[in-house]
Amino acid sequence: MNRFREIRRLRQVNNYSCADMGRMLKMSRIYYWQLENRKRKLSYAMAIRVAGVFGFKPDNVFFEDFC
Repeated sequence: MNRFREIRRLRQVNNYSCADMGRMLKMSRIYYWQLENRKRKLSYAMAIRVAGVFGFKPDNVFFEDFC
């Protein structure tokens, strides 16, 4: 499973833009886009914040990235 593709899908299903995600996560749209497109490394702390937007635990999606 491509975890970041799933995050993009969830974002789109919820009608959130990258700018919306950036606002919710208190970061720029560009920074969020870079996370989603794996241009920046996703920290575990940031995975917690991203997962929180969609109401799930980060380990459910990002576990393999942090093992």
